Amino acid sequence: MRLTRLLIQLGQFVVVQVVGLAAGLGVVAVGGNPALAMLVGVASAVAGVLAYAWLVRITERRAVTEVAVRGSVPPLVAGVAFGVVLFAIVIGIVASFGGYHVVGMGSGSALAVQVGVMAVAATTEELAFRGVLFRIIEERAGTWAALVGSSALFGALHLINPEATLWGAFAIAVEAGGMLGAAYVVTRSLWLPIGLHFGWNIAESGIFGTVVSGSTASSGLLEGVTSGPTLLTGGAFGPEAGLPAVLGCLVVTTVLLLVARGRGRFATFRSVRQQARADRFARNASLAR
Repeated sequence: MRLTRLLIQLGQFVVVQVVGLAAGLGVVAVGGNPALAMLVGVASAVAGVLAYAWLVRITERRAVTEVAVRGSVPPLVAGVAFGVVLFAIVIGIVASFGGYHVVGMGSGSALAVQVGVMAVAATTEELAFRGVLFRIIEERAGTWAALVGSSALFGALHLINPEATLWGAFAIAVEAGGMLGAAYVVTRSLWLPIGLHFGWNIAESGIFGTVVSGSTASSGLLEGVTSGPTLLTGGAFGPEAGLPAVLGCLVVTTVLLLVARGRGRFATFRSVRQQARADRFARNASLAR
């Protein structure tokens, strides 16, 4: 039974990733039409959430509270706003040391395309990594193991990106993996991490026009360039590999984890094992009857 459940959950992870890739390619394909690209991206993100909810509901036979529509707007909006502000602070620090310069103005059309791309990326990555992978690990080894394991895999996945480096992957694991995982733990909902992920990415590409995780620099509302020490700017991988981003996200992660612990949202390895034994006992008792 446990092996079957594990295979089902891993299957969910693969399905969400494949759907996200297909949706992302769809947005890129219509990128010449900014309004359509944004519409396709947002619609694909919504469809991804609905597909995830349906898949979890039929395979796990439970209410999918982590993507419940009721009460979803406040954490989603708060996440987007905080993500934008956080990246703005980071790039402001980089600029104050001469590492970021605005060289021109972009356009609203460029921003619209980035909204579509980042809506798909943020949503499907959170569904897969926090919605599925984090839960798989946490159910078997507790919250700390889930944070470390899902963050490490999330960072490692970015090694396939252009201009990827081991330091860049480590930075992503600390920033995105840790911070977004902590956002899920503190709320037990995917809306805050989805919003936070989207807000950070849209600020990085759609507003300030910098490189995102080693991909080609995007034109947004601004056309920006970085120059100077790699430790400051992140080099070819982008600001995410810079020390200001790593330290800033680490501070936010620490605060979120402290709040989560205060709310009793952590599952220890011991409590997970005890719950597993209780579940087995309940199943055996049910079968005996």
